[in-house]
Amino acid sequence: MFLSVADVLAVVAFLVALLPATALQSIYTVSGGRIILVSLFGTVTTATDATATTLSVGITPTLGAGTSKPAALATATAVTSKEAGTTFGLGASVAAALVVGADASVPLALPPRQVIGSGAITITTSATNAGVVKWDLTYIPLDAAAQVVAA
Repeated sequence: MFLSVADVLAVVAFLVALLPATALQSIYTVSGGRIILVSLFGTVTTATDATATTLSVGITPTLGAGTSKPAALATATAVTSKEAGTTFGLGASVAAALVVGADASVPLALPPRQVIGSGAITITTSATNAGVVKWDLTYIPLDAAAQVVAA
């Protein structure tokens, strides 16, 4: 029997998250094995303020040498003064710069898929910013028990 992507694609929505204050914050937990990360997008729900702020996305694995620090899924990009509706997304390759729409009218392309193991998907900011972002993640379980839940 063959399964289509539609048969195995899972969507996890993380309601909303205030940007962390110059800190690392877990937004998702991957457990039970590896997943194919299809997409990870953030949509600004409360505008980010004028404080110069960058945002990066990482994975802190539960296995191996990387458990003490996150590896980059998307490196830091400015998210200063972004209006509600602006979208953030992973870049064109693993550890590429976070893609940030100029405003709410700019659509973003789907990034290439990434294989990641169990661990915490995190966001990190360079400054305190009052912006609020809704995060949406889609994935395909690569291992039978793999799952993603909002942190």
